[in-house]
Amino acid sequence: MEFKRVVITGLGTVNPLGNSIEEYWEGLKNGVSAADRITKFDVELQKTQFACEVKNFDPTIYVEKKEVRKHDLYTLYAYASAQQAIEDSGIDLETVDKDRAGVIWGAGIGGLQTFFEEARAYDVHRPKFNPFFIPKMIANIAGGLVSIRYGFRGPNFTTVSACASASHAIIEAFNYIRMGKANLFITGGSEAAINEAGLSGFNSMRALSTRNDDPKTASRPFDKDRDGFVMGEGSGALILEEYEHAVKRGARIYGEVAGGGMSADAYHMTAPDPDGKGATLVMKWALEDAGIKPEDIDYVNVHGTSTPLGDIAEPKAIQKCFGDHAYKLSISSTKSMTGHLLGAAGAVEGIASILAIKHGIIPPTINHFTDDPEIDSKLDFTFGKAKAREINYALSNTFGFGGHNATVIFKKY
Repeated sequence: MEFKRVVITGLGTVNPLGNSIEEYWEGLKNGVSAADRITKFDVELQKTQFACEVKNFDPTIYVEKKEVRKHDLYTLYAYASAQQAIEDSGIDLETVDKDRAGVIWGAGIGGLQTFFEEARAYDVHRPKFNPFFIPKMIANIAGGLVSIRYGFRGPNFTTVSACASASHAIIEAFNYIRMGKANLFITGGSEAAINEAGLSGFNSMRALSTRNDDPKTASRPFDKDRDGFVMGEGSGALILEEYEHAVKRGARIYGEVAGGGMSADAYHMTAPDPDGKGATLVMKWALEDAGIKPEDIDYVNVHGTSTPLGDIAEPKAIQKCFGDHAYKLSISSTKSMTGHLLGAAGAVEGIASILAIKHGIIPPTINHFTDDPEIDSKLDFTFGKAKAREINYALSNTFGFGGHNATVIFKKY
């Protein structure tokens, strides 16, 4: 069958660098670190005492005050970014065919704060839970509620694949549209796991940085002295639309989704394949899906979490996938600034890739101090400062616990 073109017509985000697309892009291009001491709860006894928190978020901008308590924070973040994206797209909700509009969302954990609060309040002598406990907590509820808000009756489900969740959601939305099964989607992901349970859980795995004396520089992708990732939170939403549908209504187009790839490491519960086999495959398949050659890619927004093993495996995979062209790529990890947004990472980093194409600017990888002898220093990781470059194709990688890999390729319009 002949695939239809899929374009991006709206963007929205709430993340540690800002509560709008404009604030986010300003933070990215200026190399701002969003990491700081946690303010949401007492961290005095925590091994890690910092994270990249969303700041100055007012949910009542998006939800009536009396409704806020009915939703977990990850859902409130989803509402916010989805509303921004819808408004940005200029979609007329009165005339759009809602039977052919859907919501495919990503969440790695879902309502962790709700689960933690309810479990903490549980008493065996009075085993009573809040009636909103289950609908607030389940990982699919954000996508469901967004579809209810806008009356979109098309495909509606949630992808749960740890840190690859939002990328998988984008790929699924892309596939439905290009196969002619829908006209448009709200897609992306949200996460809100900065709480006692989330922090302690990742700490017990020794996954987080413990650089409490210097949180601003704690997220150090590809640096020799990296010691783990920095938790982030927030959401990102994209409006994907069939090209002719977008043109007919006179939509502003940011760019196109060119292709997507999915693979599994099939190696370990939490560690990446040391040779980057799954990561190599997922990039190769994304290129094949897009119908382009490795040398067509200009920019790679890497998974780049600042973990000891992951930051070695991914550059190896890039070299295997791209060959000599790997040394002509611009590469950067925006997690050095936002921290790791877990299930929302693919959406927020996909948006970074789209904005990089639009503005012709490669966001930097900040906090690099010492080269790691196990990582090829000839690769261009855009350390320190953003740089200007024409970008025709950008590739965004996300890899999750369980060995889940997803890659999305965006194209200049």
